[in-house]
Amino acid sequence: MRRLPLPLSLLLAGLGLGLGGESEPEPTAPSGAQCLEHDCFGIFWAARSFAEASAACERGGGHLMTVRSTVAEDAIAVLLQNRSGRLWLGLRLSLPCTDPAQRLRGFQWVTGDRRTDYSNWAPSGQQCGERCVTVSRELRWEEGSCEAPADGFLCEYNYGGSCSRLPPAEGLPVTYATPFGARGGDFLALPPRSTAVIPAVGLELRCDEEDGGGLRWGRATPGAWPCRLANGGCEGTCREEGSQPRCSCPDGKVLGPDGRSCSSPCAGAPCQHHCVVAGTTFLCMCEPGYRLADDGSSCEDDDDCAVVPRLCEQVCINTEGGFECHCHRGYKMVEGRCRPVSHCYEAPCKQKCEEVPDGYRCGCYLGYAVDPEAPDRCVLHCNRSQCPAACDLHTLTCECPEGFLLDDDADGGQVCVDIDECDMNYCQHNCTNRPGSYECHCHAGYRLLDQNNCVKIMEEDGEGAYSGDFGPGPQIPIASQPPPKAEHLHPCALVGIAVGVLSAAMVLLAVGYHLVKKRCRPPATMNYKCSGPHEKEMGLQPVASGCAT
Repeated sequence: MRRLPLPLSLLLAGLGLGLGGESEPEPTAPSGAQCLEHDCFGIFWAARSFAEASAACERGGGHLMTVRSTVAEDAIAVLLQNRSGRLWLGLRLSLPCTDPAQRLRGFQWVTGDRRTDYSNWAPSGQQCGERCVTVSRELRWEEGSCEAPADGFLCEYNYGGSCSRLPPAEGLPVTYATPFGARGGDFLALPPRSTAVIPAVGLELRCDEEDGGGLRWGRATPGAWPCRLANGGCEGTCREEGSQPRCSCPDGKVLGPDGRSCSSPCAGAPCQHHCVVAGTTFLCMCEPGYRLADDGSSCEDDDDCAVVPRLCEQVCINTEGGFECHCHRGYKMVEGRCRPVSHCYEAPCKQKCEEVPDGYRCGCYLGYAVDPEAPDRCVLHCNRSQCPAACDLHTLTCECPEGFLLDDDADGGQVCVDIDECDMNYCQHNCTNRPGSYECHCHAGYRLLDQNNCVKIMEEDGEGAYSGDFGPGPQIPIASQPPPKAEHLHPCALVGIAVGVLSAAMVLLAVGYHLVKKRCRPPATMNYKCSGPHEKEMGLQPVASGCAT
C-alpha cells in the first residue's frame, strides 16, 4: 500500500525526548512523541501486557493507538526510529475466533468501533481465544496472546484544538511540556494545558482557551512579556518603554483585563438596544420610537401621539415603539388617508344602490321592482295590462311578472299580458282587475271575510260600513232568513234534479274548455294562474309548457 509520509521535521518530538532510551519499570513519560492539530502519539518502551499497557495510556488521558490511515502508520515509523521490538496497538479480538476475510479480522479498536481505512496484517490463519495485536519495525500487524508482554506500547491522545509553537526568537530557547508527559523543543503543535518555559527571561506560558473560544499562549499575570517573543502576547501592538513592554490596541478597541487582548468597548456593554463605540468608551442608543432612560442603558417607549401634534389625520394610538393611525366611524383608511365609507360599496343590492344617511337603499332598473320579501333583490314588474317580456338571448327563454301571461304580439314579439282574474270568478260578489292582480268587493251590507269571500255585516257593526272593510276577525256567513223545513221529495223530482245538474256540469265543462283554449296558446310558456286565487307578488314565476286546469 502506498504511504503518505509526513516530513520528519513535522513529526519528530524534538530534542530531549529520550528516543531509544532504556525502558523503565513504570514509565511516566513517553520515550518519543509527536503532535498534529488534534492528535498526539507517544511511544513507551516498557514490557507490559495488553491490559497493563492500556491502563498506562488511560492514566495519561489517552488510549492505545488506533491506526486508521497511512498518516498514523507514518507516525509509527517516525516514533520507532528503526528500533526493533513489538508494540501494542489498540486492537483486541471481539469474536471467539479471528475471521481473515474481514478487514480487521474480527478485531475491534479499544474505542469500541471497527472503522478504518487501513490495515497491514502479517500472514496468519484463523486463530481462537483471547487475541491482541502488536506492530513491528516492519509496520506489520501481528496477532498474539494478550497476556504475553510486548516490548512496549503506543498511546494516542485526542484534543479539540492546539496551540502553534511560539515563533523562534534569538537568544530565547523554549522547552515545551505536554499534559501526557512529553517534553522537547521542536513541537509544531501543542495540546491544551501544555506549557512553554523560556528560562532566559524567567517566563512560563500556558496553552489555554481564551474568551473568544480559541487556544492561545498566555499567563496568569496581566500585561505583556518581552516584545521579541511572540509580540509580547499582544493582540494589537507591543512597545517597550524603557525595559517595560506594553500592549496597545487599534482605534475602536480597548485592552482586555489580561492587558494583552483587544476587544470592543461595547463587548459586555449593558445597552438594551444599540451600542456605539466612542473612542475608548461606548454610548447606548435606542430604536426609533424609544428614548434613553435615566440609567443611560435601557430604553423607554416614547408616546409619539403626544410628542408630535397632528401626527395622524383623525385618531392616533400609541404602541410599543411606534404608533397607529385610525379613522372615525364612517371613515376608512385608504393609502394613509381617512376617506368616507361608501355604504353602497359593500351593500348587497343586486341592481341599484342609493346612499342615505347612515346607510343605503336598494333600487331596481326600469321594468323591475324591489322584492318585498328580500329588499336587496329585484323582481319583474309591470303596471300596465301589457308589457314587453324579459328575454334571455342566450337561453332563448322569456319571463313575465307574476299575474301575467307570456304571449305573442302583432309583430311576433314576446309580450306579457295581464291575466284577468275576474274572469276566473275568484270573487264572491264584485271584482276589479288590476295589472298583475285583482281586488274583490262586496255588496251593500256585506264585508270581505278574506281576499275573495264576503260575509254579512251584523247589526251591531253599525250602519254605513263600506263593503270593502275588514272586520276584527273571520266570521261564519249567516243566512238572511231561516231555512225552510226539509220535506220529502218525490222520486221523479229527484231524477229531474239529477238530469239538470248533469246538464249544467257539461255546459260548464264546455265553456271552461273554450276559455282555456282561447287563452293558453302553444307558444305561451308562463304558468297560467289556474290553480286558484292568491296574493300576487312581484316575483319571477317558473316557465311551464302548458296551463294546468
